[in-house]
Amino acid sequence: MGVDLSELVPKQPKLIRDFSGQTVAVDAYNTIYQFLAIIRQPDGSPLMDSRKRVTSHLSGLLYRNLNLLEAGIRPVYVFDGKPHELKKGTIEERAAIKEKAQAEYEAALAEGDLERARSKAQQTSRITKDMVEEAKRLLGLIGIPVVQAPMDGEGEAAFLVQRGHASAVASQDFDSLLFGSPVLVRNLTVTGRRKLPRKQVYINVEPERMELPAVLSALSLTREQLVEMCILMGTDFNEGIRGIGPKKAQKLMSEHGTLERVIAAKNYDIPQWQEVRRIFLEPAVEDPGPPAFGEPQVERIVDLLVGEHDFSKERVESPLRRLVEMRKEQKRQGSQLRLDKWF
Repeated sequence: MGVDLSELVPKQPKLIRDFSGQTVAVDAYNTIYQFLAIIRQPDGSPLMDSRKRVTSHLSGLLYRNLNLLEAGIRPVYVFDGKPHELKKGTIEERAAIKEKAQAEYEAALAEGDLERARSKAQQTSRITKDMVEEAKRLLGLIGIPVVQAPMDGEGEAAFLVQRGHASAVASQDFDSLLFGSPVLVRNLTVTGRRKLPRKQVYINVEPERMELPAVLSALSLTREQLVEMCILMGTDFNEGIRGIGPKKAQKLMSEHGTLERVIAAKNYDIPQWQEVRRIFLEPAVEDPGPPAFGEPQVERIVDLLVGEHDFSKERVESPLRRLVEMRKEQKRQGSQLRLDKWF
């Protein structure tokens, strides 16, 4: 899940409409995991078709993106490539957490505790290769560009913003700030009313905008120092030092200036920290050029979701009709001459 800087990072509350007219680089895996976790039955089971294939991700990708498009937001989905070898430990740890959660989910079901079962089920989400391919296929049919990162998706997404191909990275994680994205937006793809786990309490989730210069100013750190601070805490690529959270890590960096000096002063052992630093400061990226948006292929979307995965035809066609009519109206008003200008 990346580093957690929520208690230190200054955030700007926003509404969906505040991002109208902007192109946003979406962290695809992060977003799909959110859909798989949130879009579930009352007992915690994911949405599935008649052949027991999970469809929660397809439901989330369709309806959330149509809402974004109707709001005038241009999403570009960035998918992870091959994980760095230093991420192996994190991947194994996550797999162990999912296995433990699966056992607890089944136990809660057996006890009839649906509330606890649903909470545990959200921690069991897995993305398969088939899900990734289906997601890319659906996004392409909607007309949303897909970018394949050579390695870390957030690094590539940050690069798109740096190159001017997007205005912000959309992700629940803070890692894109470490990768150098000037702007991060959280909650963009998961806005709405949400129930707190194990409580009869609902909250309204709205987007939060964070700017890297403001973050660095608030912490009195450079980007390099921010990366080194997070290495102290632990990242997806290293364990960090036990007992060190954001505030203590910030204090140590402020006192010593560099991670090298912190390690020397405290006698810490952080294997390969220089390589972790390089991953964030010099990520493996490729320039795909400006994103090219396409027309939604309504019939093919219906074939995929209704014909192959048992979605309700009306629930698929209705929002697509709204999108098509909106675009027609835009053209009638002469507000655009080319599709990419509308997007």
